This record gives sequence, structure tokens and C-alpha cells, in this order.
Amino acid sequence: MIFIYLCAMNIDFIITWVDMNDPVWKRDFATFSGKIDNSKNEVSEARFRDYGLLKYWFRGVEKFAPWVRKIHFVTCGQHPEWLNGAHPKLNLVHHTDYIPNQFLPCFNSSLIEIYFHRIADLSEHFVYFNDDFFIINTIPPERFFTNELPNDIATFRYNSGMSLWSKCLKNNVRLINKHFNKQDVMRRDRNKWFHKCYHSKARLNHLLRWYPKFVTLRTPHNAQPYLKATYGEVWRYCEKELHQMSIHRFRSVEDYTQELFRTWQICKSNFMPFNTYNDTKMFPLIIKSKQAIEAINNQSYNLVCLNDSSHIRDYEKMMKDLETAFEGILPEKSSFEL
Repeated sequence: MIFIYLCAMNIDFIITWVDMNDPVWKRDFATFSGKIDNSKNEVSEARFRDYGLLKYWFRGVEKFAPWVRKIHFVTCGQHPEWLNGAHPKLNLVHHTDYIPNQFLPCFNSSLIEIYFHRIADLSEHFVYFNDDFFIINTIPPERFFTNELPNDIATFRYNSGMSLWSKCLKNNVRLINKHFNKQDVMRRDRNKWFHKCYHSKARLNHLLRWYPKFVTLRTPHNAQPYLKATYGEVWRYCEKELHQMSIHRFRSVEDYTQELFRTWQICKSNFMPFNTYNDTKMFPLIIKSKQAIEAINNQSYNLVCLNDSSHIRDYEKMMKDLETAFEGILPEKSSFEL
């Protein structure tokens, strides 16, 4: 009964992808940036290169989450040669289909993410994946949504504000504090902010109970469920700020990110308490490649993130080892492959 109910919700997946070896992409990138620079995060090779593991993302979805209604594959017009573009569950989305033309071409993932609600035929309930987030074990629809609301963890974390990404997260929080009163939100949703499932990860919620302003929320780097209505509401209240950031073709310290929409969703009480860290894990490959391979082999989690770095040694060997691990659990071609 639950399975039928949740299938009726029409849960979609969005995944973004780029192929930096594409000649058109190279031309546009050179026109606006010049060249790849691994000393700068926003134009480093790791931000744009293809792992060569994308087929295992589709295999994982087909094997472990066959209930998904539609996959929106978002690119600047690219797709791998092996992808079956005619698959009935696949929607090939070009940036020009949903991002205003004056902001294109775009190399800023944050900009690509803030316009998702404009994707044609996107369901009200959707889950966003980067192309380094993989499903490696059976995962039901209710992992992402309960009572038609996204499952999420509402806990604070320390944000030094030193990196570009950290500064963007602080930009988000400034907007959140402009539109929400922390004391009112946490009083109204006390059971959600202090839910027992968070365990020690709610430590700062207790320590900062007295503090009048929101600070950065924990940001699990993995598949994130959303309501499309949340995107529409954030745009209604923050159109000026989001429009201003849209001129940034590359990541900027003045950007807002998808975490603005996620935090807004939580502040509106449009979520159900869930400790995302129970079944997900982010592996920085520069230091934890062996642990990542072991987790895939053992299917230790439902979702893993394989976080790339431009400074990884023996990159080709590591990618081959990861491919071998994926082949061990997902050896059969999916119907998304030609």
C-alpha cells in the first residue's frame, strides 16, 4: 500500500553532467575563462571532468530505485554516446531549455541548480543528484519522502567562511535570516529540530538554542529531495538576489546555492526529520579512495558520493579500481545503455 501511494507521488530524479572534452564546451569555456586552472576551485579540472562512471549511476537507479518516474539529465547539450536518449523515463534537458539565455553559456553549478523548477515536466517531488552521487543498494521511495514531505536533517554546523563555498553558504543564511525568525521556527517545530534520530549531530542545536539568528545547517553532500513548490516560493521572495547572481558564469563568493532552497524548505516545516548520515557517505577520493572502493564492494551504504580532486595521484588507476568495484555490484547493462 505504501509503495503504491508513493509511486503515485511521481518522484523524479535530476542529475547534472558535463563533458569537458567536448569541442563546443572547450570553445565556450576558453571564450569566457581562458583555461583550466587547478589552483582555483571554480575552474579546476576536477569540477568539469567526467569520471567515466556515469553508466553505473543509471544501472544503480534501474536496479535499486526502479520506482523513479523520470530522470532529467541536465547538460549543455551533451550526452555520452552509449546513452539511450529515446528511453521513456529519460528527459534530456539542455541548459537553454530552462535557464534564461542571457546567462548562458554557464559553468557555475550553483546557477544551473537555482532554476530547476523551470524544467519541463518536472514532478512536484524530485531528488537532485550530482554526477558523483551513486545509489549502490536497494532504496525505497520513502527514503526520500515521508507523508509527501522531503526527509532531511535540521542541524547546525560550524562554518569558518574561509572557502568560496563556505562564503556562499553564509550568503544563504543571510537571506534566511531576512525572511525567517529563528526563535519562532524552532519553537513551532521543536520536535523536528530536536528529533532523537539526529543523535550527536544535533549538538549545536542545543548549544545555540539561545542564539537569535540561524547559522549554516549541516549540508550532507549527497542526493537531496525537494518540493518544486519550494523553488517557486524562494524565487517569489528572493528574485532580486537570485537574478543578480545569475550573471556569474563561474562560481563567485557572491553566489547563493541550492542550500538556500533546502534551508528554506526546512524553515517552512516542509520536511520530515531524518538522519541522512545513517545511510549515506561522502568519500573525498584524495584521501579515502580505498574506503570508497570497500564501501561499494560491500554495499555499506545506500548512497555514496565520490568527491573528486585535481590533486589525486594515480588518478587513472583509482578510476579503474572504482570501475571494477561498480562492475562487481552492477555488472549488467541497464536499459538506459544502447
